[in-house]
Amino acid sequence: MAIIVGVRFQMNGKIYNYDTNGLDVRPEDYVVADTPRGADLGQIVVGGRTVEDQEGVQFRKIIRIANEKDLQISAENRTKEKEAFTICQKKIVEHQLDMKLVSVEYAFDNSKALFYFTANGRVDFRSLVKDLASVFKMRIELRQIGVRDEARMIGGLGPCGRQICCGAFLDEFQPVSIKMAKEQNLSLNPTKISGVCGRLMCCLKYEQDHYEQTRKMMPRIGREVITPDGTGTVCDLNIVKETVFVRIVNGDSSEIKEYSLEKIERIERKPDETPKAYEPRTKEKGETATGKPAGGENDEPAAQKENAGRNGRNNPSRNREPRKNDQLGKPVMRENPNRNTTEPPKKDENPEKEPETVTETAEAASKVPEMTSKAEESAVTTAETSPRAAATVTKNAETAPTATDEAPKAAKPAAKTSNWADAVQRMMDSMNGNE
Repeated sequence: MAIIVGVRFQMNGKIYNYDTNGLDVRPEDYVVADTPRGADLGQIVVGGRTVEDQEGVQFRKIIRIANEKDLQISAENRTKEKEAFTICQKKIVEHQLDMKLVSVEYAFDNSKALFYFTANGRVDFRSLVKDLASVFKMRIELRQIGVRDEARMIGGLGPCGRQICCGAFLDEFQPVSIKMAKEQNLSLNPTKISGVCGRLMCCLKYEQDHYEQTRKMMPRIGREVITPDGTGTVCDLNIVKETVFVRIVNGDSSEIKEYSLEKIERIERKPDETPKAYEPRTKEKGETATGKPAGGENDEPAAQKENAGRNGRNNPSRNREPRKNDQLGKPVMRENPNRNTTEPPKKDENPEKEPETVTETAEAASKVPEMTSKAEESAVTTAETSPRAAATVTKNAETAPTATDEAPKAAKPAAKTSNWADAVQRMMDSMNGNE
């Protein structure tokens, strides 16, 4: 058997259970208790109660009741904390760190100092710790906290006009979601449902259990109910008053009335009709489950055939024979179904035109000497009439012999045509051989 009391070490902090250790303590007494950080001064806020001993459960014990010296040490520490707060703010500005200092806490035995701060992200404060340790000559700890803890330490007034809950009586933060505001029919404007910390107000959690239990007892919106004025449809709910708004239709008009839960009756839905029991038909001799003679072509059920067709087992488009000599990257030669294989392939008509082209080129070459002689005669006659014209004709005569070069140039297209025809013929022969 042990007597347990509740001790609080910080203003509006969490309450811890401690064993009185046989001391006669009462609420609002200051005591020195053992903590993970060492001895610390706390205040009893919950009276003693007897608890049976349990295996594996051990409570920390109170060392002694605080005396005047202990209270004086605590007051001196509060003064040192204010001085350390000012010094730390100056050091943060010197090191150009993006952080906000919230509070400073000294240990009861002056063994270390804790600096609480907030920041948007991670901060490299190693140089700041070294600088503070050289100033205060003790162990320095910097702890990053959230905006809710900041509001608890600083305090303030909430939107309701009273002291914020976390700074007055809350010892732990409960999770709060926007779903709670929706179920309580509150405005979803962030400025109206947020506290001084910028997060959702903690008081949304207080009435959530009542809303959930009451909503289960009330009919859903859109359901038909029976009221003293007739049958109507539920259009709205008032969870706080536990009333229901029902729309009642009277001819061409409708009216919305408010009723309490005791004055309405729910219309129970008719249960769905159960399907008739399946009676299997007896099979005759030589008959399958589908009613067709055994051993026939249609022994396979229709559903099985349909599934097989979908899977590609009996799908003719998927039952293709594997290609022979099929290699990756090699073009596939497909046979033209409209082609007549009995007739031999027609050869290109371009090779037949080769003799005509060569003959025309030879005739053009034979006319070149005649053109040259005529040019010389005209040059002689022109030289007698005008020396300037003679010079022009002489230049023309010099360029005239170059016309003989046109014969081999004209023969080149014929050679190209014959080469192209031979290439086409070889390609056709190779295609016929692959098929």
